[in-house]
Parts: sequence; C-alpha cells; structure tokens
Amino acid sequence: MSRVIVITGAGIGLGRALARRFAKQGETLVLLGRTLSKVKAVADELGAPAMAVECDVASPASVKKAFAEIAAAHPKIDVLINNAAVYEPFLIAEASDAQIMSIITTNLAGPMLCARSAIPLMSAGGHIINVSSESAGMLFPYLVAYQTSKAGLDRFSEGLYHELKPAGIRVTNVRCGMMIDEPIPPNWDPQVAMRFAQANAAIGRNLREQPLSQVNSVTAAFHAILDMPPDLHMANVHLHASKAA
Repeated sequence: MSRVIVITGAGIGLGRALARRFAKQGETLVLLGRTLSKVKAVADELGAPAMAVECDVASPASVKKAFAEIAAAHPKIDVLINNAAVYEPFLIAEASDAQIMSIITTNLAGPMLCARSAIPLMSAGGHIINVSSESAGMLFPYLVAYQTSKAGLDRFSEGLYHELKPAGIRVTNVRCGMMIDEPIPPNWDPQVAMRFAQANAAIGRNLREQPLSQVNSVTAAFHAILDMPPDLHMANVHLHASKAA
C-alpha cells in the first residue's frame, strides 16, 4: 500500500533524490520547498500523485499554511523527512543577523515546526526522520552555527522519540556525511570560502580530498530505515562518505 511521504527541501540535492527513489517505489510524495518552482519541477517530473507545496520551514505561518494544504489532500501522512537545511561557513564574530538566524531557524526550528504540524496527521506506524550531519561531532572551523543547529537537531530527535513512543510514531536521526548531487558552486563570498579552506587545512583537513558520497547512494539508507519491521527501530543512523575501492 502506498505511503504518503512528506519531504522538506525537496527541490534539490538529497530531498529531490529521495523523492525520485520513493516515487519509483510507488509511494505518494508531498514535496515542500521554499521556492515553489523548484519543487513543482520535481513533482511534474514524477507525475501524479506527487504534490508540490511552497513552504519556508523557518516560518511558523508558512509551515502551518503548508500542512493545512497537505491535510486537505491527505488527511493522513505516514512519513515526514525533515531534510531542508542551510549550509554556509562563517565566523560568529563576523556573522550577520541574517546568517545566524537563517541557519538556526531553518535547521533547528524548521524540523520542530514541521513535526508539530505533522504529528496530528500521523498515527501508529508513522515515522519522522530528521537529517542531521556528521559535522555535529567534529572540530570544523567556520561551521560553528551549522554544527550547533545540527547538534540541537540530534537532541531534538532523541527527545521527540521518547515523546512519540507511546503513540507508536517512530523518530530516526540520520547523521549524513558529505555528499554531492549536481556540481553547483555554492554562493559564498570568495574570500570567506578561501579562509574556510585554509582554516581547515591548518587542522589537517583538505576539503578537496574529503570523501564524498552520491545522494542517490544515501537514499538507500532511508529506504532501509522506513522498511524496518515494526518490532525494530533505528534511533540513530550515522552515514559516512567513503572513497570507492
């Protein structure tokens, strides 16, 4: 039987790859994204019954509006994948208000807001997956805000798991390593990008030599998580990119 799977940040990268994989398996996809044209392009590619919904997960009003639209089409959802995130290197001392607030509200508040709206539409057997980052447990210059948001998401996942356990709704936290989709250069200040690389090189991390996994490979783990038998549960999953042998 087809499951209704809601994916945030579904217009590009891992979110889009997950949508493509689950659509091939016959699941019903609801694709959320801040830029409607991007998620609509994915929904059009997948075809019916895929549904695109505009949603800025950092905005409580936008999240409420999006889930009201979802509820009108799907009174029950089975899976929420909190994938939307902002990734940008900067030093806290140099950060703008917008940089700090964008990362914290999108990466940490966003999953909370989406979970809050999704839970009333879920029942026993439902599943929430939060996409975290392996960087949360690493020394990583220029990523303090990003790491903090993901470490907070780790803790949120643990607490939400216990909160929803009596209702039979599972929560899994997935720490992902570095991955690539399309080779689109990040829109970063060139000087900051250079200092980011230099600061990491100073602690022995060459960013150009970091192992990278393909987003399509990463989707296999999400497939396995959602297909776990009901008497098993993965609370935390760590995925690390590995150089091919």
